[in-house]
Amino acid sequence: MPEKLSRVSNITYLVTVSLLGLFLAGMLTVYPPKVHENLLWRKPLIGSIFGLICTFGILAVFSPTKCSRIFDFRKKKPSRPYSSKFVSHGTSSILQGHHPDCENFAAHVFRVGDKTFCAACTGLLLGGILALFGTLLYFFSNWRVEQNSFLLAWVGVLGVGIGLFQFKFRNLVRLFSNTFFVLGTFFILVGADKLVHSVTVDLFLVALILFWLFTRIQLSQWDHERICYTCKVAACEIADRKKRID
Repeated sequence: MPEKLSRVSNITYLVTVSLLGLFLAGMLTVYPPKVHENLLWRKPLIGSIFGLICTFGILAVFSPTKCSRIFDFRKKKPSRPYSSKFVSHGTSSILQGHHPDCENFAAHVFRVGDKTFCAACTGLLLGGILALFGTLLYFFSNWRVEQNSFLLAWVGVLGVGIGLFQFKFRNLVRLFSNTFFVLGTFFILVGADKLVHSVTVDLFLVALILFWLFTRIQLSQWDHERICYTCKVAACEIADRKKRID
């Protein structure tokens, strides 16, 4: 098996730690610490940190070429004189929604008219915008969630759990699961902040959010590599290129 697919143990570790962290985040809302830290700067600090995460995530969505480097599509020319576009498999270096024009990646994109968009990136973009808007309302305004904070946190747990396995879904469902993933991190942070009132817990959750984002990215990259490595099409410049690199 190619070396990069031997990352399965690493992926398993990341998913296990992420799910454990998700469980701990939920338990913090069930058994919140009794000591509250009523610090005036708690919400502005946590809101600023989470807002920066959302902002960087939104900006990253507008840099699809960085995502394409996972496959090294643009750096090398094909070694064989393939046609510019394949009807059945689409094994050219043409990118649609920064995915290859290949039927094996059909679940990763959706189309509006003659435009093709990456379902995951679009979902992350929508989720980031909504989470950023919510951050302004909760951390820097007077949005009250007292009666709904526990429910909000557990809806967030569900959203992050679904989002981690977004690669199992297709097209618009994949878009929704990525949106729900980002909103889930926001819901967990807001729900726990309202129940616990602790800078320490908030910072712990922010660290978990970063770890969940890293795990989600690694899962997505692994899924992309798995698709190419298990492809049975004989004439595919992308698969050939990957095999030569490995």
